[in-house]
Amino acid sequence: MQIYKVGGAVRDRLLGKPVTDIDWVVVGATTKEMLAKGFRPVGADFPVFLHPKSGEEYALARTERKSGRGYGGFTFHASPEVTLEEDLIRRDLTINAMAEDDQQNLTDPYHGQRDLEARLLRHVSPAFAEDPLRVLRVARFAARYAALGFTVAPETLELMRQLSESGELEALTAERSWKEISRALMEDQPRVFIEVLRDCGALKVLMPEVDALFGVPQPEAHHPEIDTGAHTLSVLEQAARHKQPLTVRWACLLHDLGKGLTPEEEWPRHIAHEHKGLKLIKAVNERFKAPKDCQELALLVGKYHTHGHRALELKPSTLLELLQSFDVYRRPQRFEEFIAACEMDARGRKGLEQRSYPQAEYLRGAANAARTVAVQPLLEKGFKGPELGEAIKRERLKALKAYKEKA
Repeated sequence: MQIYKVGGAVRDRLLGKPVTDIDWVVVGATTKEMLAKGFRPVGADFPVFLHPKSGEEYALARTERKSGRGYGGFTFHASPEVTLEEDLIRRDLTINAMAEDDQQNLTDPYHGQRDLEARLLRHVSPAFAEDPLRVLRVARFAARYAALGFTVAPETLELMRQLSESGELEALTAERSWKEISRALMEDQPRVFIEVLRDCGALKVLMPEVDALFGVPQPEAHHPEIDTGAHTLSVLEQAARHKQPLTVRWACLLHDLGKGLTPEEEWPRHIAHEHKGLKLIKAVNERFKAPKDCQELALLVGKYHTHGHRALELKPSTLLELLQSFDVYRRPQRFEEFIAACEMDARGRKGLEQRSYPQAEYLRGAANAARTVAVQPLLEKGFKGPELGEAIKRERLKALKAYKEKA
C-alpha cells in the first residue's frame, strides 16, 4: 500500500499558495485492507474512505470509462493493480495530475510542473472531452489563477468548444452547474470565468440570456464602454474588487438581461428593460436552482436598479414603495445588498470606476427614517387590521417627506 497526496494540494504548494483541502490516493490496496486499518467508507460510486483520525478523504486508485451522458456517465474500476499514473491520467488538467509522497517526491507523468511554470491550463488526455463539467471547471480555474497570468491552452479551449457544440453541456445537472458557477463567481476575477465560457461557446448554451448582451449598444453618455456585455463584466469585476457576497455578484451578472430583448431599431435606448428582464432572470434562476436569497435579490435588483440610481429624484411615495418591496423593516440586509449591487452597477463603467455614489447613503437614510415610525402610538389610537396598515403607511410617508426635505 502506497499513499500519495494528489491534485490541488500539490498544485498549490508548488505555486506557493496556501493549501486548504488535501486529497489522498491509495495505490495497491483493497477495500478490505482499508477497513482493517479503521478507514470509514463514504463513496457510493467508487471507494472513498475517511481517515480514522484526521477525517480526510482517501480514495483507492481507479480508472474510469465513459458509459453515458453528462458528469455522472462513467463507470469506475478500482483494484490494487491500478497504478498511480493510470489514476492521474483520468484527471482534468495537467496541473491537477501531480502527486507526491510523504517525502515530497513529485510524480508528474503529464508535465504539470512545466505547465505551472508556463502558466497554462492544459488537459491531461483526450478523455477530457468525455466530461462536460470540465468546461465549467477550467473556466473557474482560469478565473482563480488569472492574476498569476494563467491562460487556457489553445488545444484545451478547442476541446471545450467541441464539448459546447456536442450537446453534452445540457446533460449537466442544475446542482453540479451551480456549484461550479457559484465558486467561480466568488473568485477574485469572476469576469474571466464568463469570458472563457464565451470564448468556447459554452455561455450561449448555459446562459444564452447573458451571451445575448454582447454586441448590444447602450447610450455612450451613461455607458462609455457602450457594449452591454462589456458593462456586465465590469460590474462583476467591481463586485469582486469590493468583496461582495455571492448574492450581490449573482444579481450583478443578471441585472441587465432585459437589454438583450431590445429590438435593434430601438438601440441604443432600452426602454423598460428592467421589467422585460424579469422573466429572463427568473429563467436563469430556475435553470441552475440558485439558492432562494440569490434568486430574490437578482429579481429585485433587475426590477429596481434604476430606482437606486435615481434615488435622489424619487418622490416620497415611490421611495416608500421601494422600501416596502424589499421589506426593509424585517430584512434590512437584503436592502443593503441591493444598494451594493446598484453601486457596483454605477461603477462598472469605463472610466467611472472611482465615482462616488451618494445614492447609497441617501437610501440608507430613507430606510432608517421609515423604520423610526413607531407602531405602538397607532395601536393606542385604536387602529387595527387593514386600518393599522394604512395608518403605518401614512406615517412612514410623512417621515420620508420630512427626510427628503432635510436631505
